[in-house]
Amino acid sequence: MTTGHEDATVLITGGTGSFGRTVAARLLRDGVGQVRILSRDEAKQDDMRHTMGDDRLRFYLGDVRDEGSVDKAMRGVDHVFHAAALKQVPSCEFFPMEAVRTNVQGSENVVRAADRAGVRSAVFLSTDKAVYPVNAMGMSKALMEKVARSHGLNNPTTATTMACVRYGNVMYSRGSVIPLFLSQMRAGKPITITNPHMTRFMMSLADSVDLVEFAFHNARQGDLFIRKARACTIADLAAAMLRLFRSDSQIEIIGTRHAEKVSEALASREELSKAIDMGDYFRIPLDSRGLDYELYVAEGDARQAEFLDYDSHTVPRMSVEEVEELLLTLPEIRSELALAGLTSSRV
Repeated sequence: MTTGHEDATVLITGGTGSFGRTVAARLLRDGVGQVRILSRDEAKQDDMRHTMGDDRLRFYLGDVRDEGSVDKAMRGVDHVFHAAALKQVPSCEFFPMEAVRTNVQGSENVVRAADRAGVRSAVFLSTDKAVYPVNAMGMSKALMEKVARSHGLNNPTTATTMACVRYGNVMYSRGSVIPLFLSQMRAGKPITITNPHMTRFMMSLADSVDLVEFAFHNARQGDLFIRKARACTIADLAAAMLRLFRSDSQIEIIGTRHAEKVSEALASREELSKAIDMGDYFRIPLDSRGLDYELYVAEGDARQAEFLDYDSHTVPRMSVEEVEELLLTLPEIRSELALAGLTSSRV
C-alpha cells in the first residue's frame, strides 16, 4: 500500500486484529516510514512485535474510548486507518452502550484527534450491518459513518480528509464462521448453521485491504466506498467446507442468533441513486448541502425507484463450486488443507 511518501507515519487503531496486521504488513512491505498500532491488548501487541520483527512498527497501549491515549498516538501521524470496534452482534445486543462507547464515541475521538494533529487522511472501516440496521452493532456503525462523514460539513476548511469504507463478511477474520466450521469438523462434531437460506457477502482479507487502499487513494471529503462482492448461502458455504476437507460431519441447524438478518445490504437504494460506479467499487459522495433547506428545491429523487438495494439476496449468488474456489484463495485454508494432507484439483 503506497502512501506516496516513504517517510509517512501511519496509525492503525485496533491494529492487532486480522485487518490491522494485514495492512501493517503491506505498509511495511511497501516502504512506509513508520506504522503505529493503537490497541488495548498487550498480549496481541507483544505477539505482533515478535512475529513481524520490524523496527518501523511502534505500539501504543490505549483505547479509542480514551481521548488522551488517541491524542498521544496521533501526534506526528500522516494517515489513519480506523479499525478499532466492537464487532460481535450478540455481545453488542447484550451491551449496547459498550458498542456506542467504542464504535461511536471512540470514533469521534479519532476524528477529533486526527483533526487536531493535522492528519492528511483518515479511513474509517464500517460494515454492511450499518445499512437498514436492526441490531446494536449495525446501529453503532451507522452512527460511526455519520460522525466521520459529517466532519467535513462542519469544518469546510479542514486539512484532514475523512472517508469510510463498507464491506461484508471477511473470511477467516476474527468471529468468522469458517474457523468455527473447521474446529467442528476436526472434532468430528456437526457443523452448526443458523439458517440455511441466510445469505452473506463473502470477501477475502486481501479484498478488504484493497478496498481501504482504493479509498485511501481516491477519497474526497466525506466519501463512502463499497467494493462489489458476490454472495452465497450459509448452507452452500458449509457444503463447500465439507467437500474441501472431505469431512463426514453432518449439518445441524440451530436457529438464528440474536438480531441476525436473513440477508445483508452493502448499499441502500437511496445511496445507489447517488452512487458513482467506479468498476469494482461504488463511490457514494457526501450530501454537502447545508441546513438552509429553503435555498434548495425540495423535490424527491425519482431515480430511487429505479434501484434495488445492493443486497446479498439480489446480487449474483455463488454455487458450491464457486465458494470452494473462493475459499482456496485464502492462505489459511490452503495451509489447513496441507496440514490435513489434502490436496485439491482446484488449487
